[in-house]
Formats: sequence, C-alpha cells, structure tokens
Amino acid sequence: MKKYLLDTNICIFYIKGQYNLDKKITEVGEQNCFISEITVAELKYGIENSKTIESMRLIVEAFILKFAIIPIFNALDVYAIEKSKLRKQGLMIDDFDILIGSTAITNKMTMTTNNVEHFKRLDNIIIEDWTTLSYR
Repeated sequence: MKKYLLDTNICIFYIKGQYNLDKKITEVGEQNCFISEITVAELKYGIENSKTIESMRLIVEAFILKFAIIPIFNALDVYAIEKSKLRKQGLMIDDFDILIGSTAITNKMTMTTNNVEHFKRLDNIIIEDWTTLSYR
C-alpha cells in the first residue's frame, strides 16, 4: 500500500477545508497518511502566530492526533547529501523543506505538497500535488 507524507501546506489546506483534502485522505486511507515531526513544529509555530491562539491550538492538536508522526533522525544522512547538492547547484530551499522531503525519500513515501517546484529539486522523491491532482 502506498504511504503518503503530508507537507505542512497540505495540512494547513486540510485544516482550512480547502481542495477537498478530507475526501482525498479518506480515499487513500487516513492510516496511509503521515506527518513529519517538522510539520508538527511548523503547525505549532503557526498556532502561536495566529490571532486566535487557543481555538487554533484545539483545531491543530486534534488534526495532529489523526496521523502517525514520522521522526527525522533516519533521514539526516539524506538531508546532508541533498542540502550539500543544492548548495553547490545554487538551488537552495528551506531547511525544513529539505528535512521533510528527505523524510519522505528515506521512508519511501510519496510527498504530498503544492510546493512541487522546491521539492522536485530533491533526488529520488515522488511527489503528488493534491491541490491540482497532477502527479509527478
């Protein structure tokens, strides 16, 4: 069965009820969808920057509980290789994106994101953009 790593932007779109992501996740099976601990950190940062911290905390914490959280430790070698490669090419992307993408690669998961332009710079990554339903 195919496993999916949800990028932070997909999580945010889901929480906001956009792009019918609830239906897509149901279609692929919630048990086949995972989030990186980096995504958890980004979502928690978003809570603290919101105007309604307490209500957003409840919403985001409920969302996080829906999915298994994948640690980044096993992806750190891939992260180092990819970051070095991107730096040499002059094609840097955010460290958190490299960590999330490296986690997908290491765990042989399909990365779901609408940030295809950045993630496609990583070697051996499989990407699906669930906001357009166009796949790489």
